[in-house]
Amino acid sequence: MWRKFLCSSSYLLMFHRRSGFVSRMRYMKKLQQDDEACLAALVTGHLLLFHRLEPMLRRNNAGGFTSPTLYYTDMQSVVQALGATESLLNESLLLGCREDMHAYFCLDVAQLDRESVEKLCEGTFVDLKKSFFLLSGAEAPLVAKGKALLRWHQTNKYCGASGQPTCRNQAGSHRVCDTTGMVLYPTMAPVVIVLVSDGQRCLLGRQPSFPPGLYSALAGFCDMGESLEDALRREVAEEVGLEVDAISYSSSQHWPHPHSSFMLACHAHVSPDKTQLLVDHTELQDARWFTLDEITAALKAKSPPSGGLLAAAPWLPPKHAIAHILIREWAERRRDPGRPKV
Repeated sequence: MWRKFLCSSSYLLMFHRRSGFVSRMRYMKKLQQDDEACLAALVTGHLLLFHRLEPMLRRNNAGGFTSPTLYYTDMQSVVQALGATESLLNESLLLGCREDMHAYFCLDVAQLDRESVEKLCEGTFVDLKKSFFLLSGAEAPLVAKGKALLRWHQTNKYCGASGQPTCRNQAGSHRVCDTTGMVLYPTMAPVVIVLVSDGQRCLLGRQPSFPPGLYSALAGFCDMGESLEDALRREVAEEVGLEVDAISYSSSQHWPHPHSSFMLACHAHVSPDKTQLLVDHTELQDARWFTLDEITAALKAKSPPSGGLLAAAPWLPPKHAIAHILIREWAERRRDPGRPKV
């Protein structure tokens, strides 16, 4: 173990000589390719805990919540106290690397008693969707990536071609079927998400599964062979019966639901004289046009509206969700005529 640690230290010294971002990327690549180096990094790294894919959160001194990062040695004590073997820790998956070159890992401890782990680690396992409203923007993407990676490994233990078991590398960046030689990599499904505007209002919709009062931008999976623009126009036509006449790209984001999506965010414009909605209620529970005043009030809201579905202003997705970013961008453009418009 000490030999592995010393090897890892020499890697760190080599990478520290490069610029910060390049160093982290090269170091991450090294850990993905070298199982021994990855194990050494795990011993000095930080762990994000999950239980049946629910992340652990801990209340901080400011009254908010954070995702506690535990040291490997901390988890050694927890595992030993609960009668499990330390080999459980080797199932951790590599998530990322901090600026100080300490690696982040995630670990699902579903085989351990939930309440006992919560007590020993002074945290609480929380549903991921709920956690997004509790975490800061910096932590949420790391937690989302953790759940996505853990779930991908849980659902790809067997090769789809041979039916034989697959084996992961130490970092968890891929799995291999020894029978066929096939290498499996974690994937994301492309999803277009769009905020439609008629120049004065923006269009938001809600699905039956949303919390009461929550509205969001329209979204849908890209079909095989579709371009981003084709998928966007089709989804808007299918869900609300509108025809888009202009599109501008905003940004992208990984989203762990429903099974790890790659969100491609856009703004879209429809003609002001063609805004009559024809909602497909098999897709959406409701869709509405909202004014700038309504959106401004929603952006300031700290909790769900008491009126639920009948509230004047909607409840919006978490601040770090790309749907929220789209909505905020639209509001800023409406308030500042100098900003680019769609």
